[in-house]
Amino acid sequence: MEKEKLDFILVPAGLLQLALYHVWLLFTILKHPTRTVIGLNAESRHQWVLSMMSNGPRTKHQILMYQDPLKNGVLAVQTIRNNIMASTLLATVAITLSSLISVFVTNSSDSSNTTSEIIYGNKSRILSSIKYFSILLCFLVAFICNVQSIRYYAHVSFLITLPSSADNVESVEYAARNLNRGSYSWSLGLRAFYLSFPLLLWIFGPIPFFLCCCIMSCVLYFLDTTTSFTRQLHRRSFKEETLRTGYLE
Repeated sequence: MEKEKLDFILVPAGLLQLALYHVWLLFTILKHPTRTVIGLNAESRHQWVLSMMSNGPRTKHQILMYQDPLKNGVLAVQTIRNNIMASTLLATVAITLSSLISVFVTNSSDSSNTTSEIIYGNKSRILSSIKYFSILLCFLVAFICNVQSIRYYAHVSFLITLPSSADNVESVEYAARNLNRGSYSWSLGLRAFYLSFPLLLWIFGPIPFFLCCCIMSCVLYFLDTTTSFTRQLHRRSFKEETLRTGYLE
């Protein structure tokens, strides 16, 4: 097989592998959320918002902890501020790398002959432009997702300090939903950073790209799934808080 044709075989195969993995991950999050870290953290954030915004004892199905929002307001705002700082850092890194890649592409005409010697694959100028454009698009998507995450977190920082009565569950659900949306946007931005690794290796040829996609699929599976011990610990902690709420009632 000619090495110029490897890009048309290995690159789609690597992208298809990552796409199939994320389709499976999305299906698992929707159908079995506790089997994934994203779904388990979403439930934990939902319960955290309930505990931060509660202003009195409720039933077991409404709240897991009895806490005063006036005392927990500072804790809630500081926690959300830490998430905003993390999203701000990733957004700054993404837009900085996008600017550097743009400058590099405009000034890489002189050094294209020297770098093409270490590339095993298609060395055409059009494909090289596609590589850099893909990396640039990946970082721009990461920047947009992190900006949206900051937007949701900033909105939740106002909602989380509002006390909620036992009959007004809609405000608590609204705050928890916006907090999870901010976390989902942050996760999408982080996925864009993950995708940038095989795209960066694609500069050196399709073989490093395909190998990186295979390794990344295994690493992401290890990071995205939960074990039975984690699920039992998560379920047991919620049961203990529910029993403690029963004593308060």
